[in-house]
Amino acid sequence: MKKVVLFIDGNNFYFGLKKLYGDSRNLSLFNFKKFGEIMAGKNDLLRIFYYNASLDFSDNQEKYWKQQKFFERLKNTEKVKLILCRLQKRKIKGANQFHYVIKGDDIHLAVDMVKGAYENAFDVAVLVSGDGDFVRAVEVVQEKGKSVENAYFKSLFSWHLKQECSKSIRLTTNILDKCFDKPKPKKDLKTY
Repeated sequence: MKKVVLFIDGNNFYFGLKKLYGDSRNLSLFNFKKFGEIMAGKNDLLRIFYYNASLDFSDNQEKYWKQQKFFERLKNTEKVKLILCRLQKRKIKGANQFHYVIKGDDIHLAVDMVKGAYENAFDVAVLVSGDGDFVRAVEVVQEKGKSVENAYFKSLFSWHLKQECSKSIRLTTNILDKCFDKPKPKKDLKTY
């Protein structure tokens, strides 16, 4: 039985889910442990690393608190480790508008994956991202005799990353529908 570790590019994953499901699913009910078990198959799922950054509280408090609730759920999920990076506000050229960029998530993920390969922490790394910037990290991990599988969304994938990995898994509703928990029924607040 092979040892499997998932490395999830959280921002890429969130937007992939959002594009695939739109508003038809409550994304906060996504069960990452179930997802990891499906990705590991008959092998031994050791760990899931999830990389993201906290939203800016002052920009949208409601979104911020929803994300914090999601992060708390992740922190309390068996086998999941949340790695928070930083969010950087950038001005859009020629406009009086801003957008946000997550900084450090790709480098943290790449370093953790390479470090894990060198420490013999896994046999198979499942890279859940469609970002071609990971190609060199994948090459280094494979040089250490490890297998790297790429799980990606059709709308967010890199042809070069897909070509470099040992195996590619397109994330579809057939796979992902199994990973959503059922919503808890609301309690009836009748007075007796």
